[in-house]
Amino acid sequence: MSVKSGEKYTAILEAAQHVIAEQGYHSAQISRIAREAGVAAGTVYLYFKNKPDLLVCLFRERLRLLIAEAKQAVAEADDPREKLRLAIRQHFRSLGSRRDLAAVTQIEMRQADTSVQQQISDLMKGWFAVIDELIAEGQACGHFTTGVPAKQIRNLIYGTLDQTVTAWVLSGFKFDLEALAEPTYTLIAHGMMQYPEGG
Repeated sequence: MSVKSGEKYTAILEAAQHVIAEQGYHSAQISRIAREAGVAAGTVYLYFKNKPDLLVCLFRERLRLLIAEAKQAVAEADDPREKLRLAIRQHFRSLGSRRDLAAVTQIEMRQADTSVQQQISDLMKGWFAVIDELIAEGQACGHFTTGVPAKQIRNLIYGTLDQTVTAWVLSGFKFDLEALAEPTYTLIAHGMMQYPEGG
């Protein structure tokens, strides 16, 4: 199998992202992806074993992009609280500006079979590592609670972001995703109670 790089590889991934977002994972045909990429159908198989492999590679490449953008965003701040704010904003900005990608990551990848789901789950460790590092920094300097396990905090952050983007996709992109960054930060950082219990 050819090295997974180059113009044709990139073109196939771009086409796959668009076709899968438009037609759904199960309905997307390799022939349609190839046609949109401007290559012969057989060329796709020089780079990818099959459609599941194509989906995993697409997710890997796009996740690398999202992680790089998140790291660049938080690098602008020293305070872990500000890093959290910036990470949330960047996540919504990254997906909010790429509707096809959002549709694929939030909806279509979850339609894939178990083996693909496992590979995607393994790839998510890179994104979780960004959140875990931010949480550890916040706990170390006393800004984030240590009364809740770090993994649970991470699940709260990721789950909130994930569900918000999914709701945006399912709505047909009818609201401004990035506009929810600050309210989402407020919810995660300060909780839902107006006053502390017993106050």
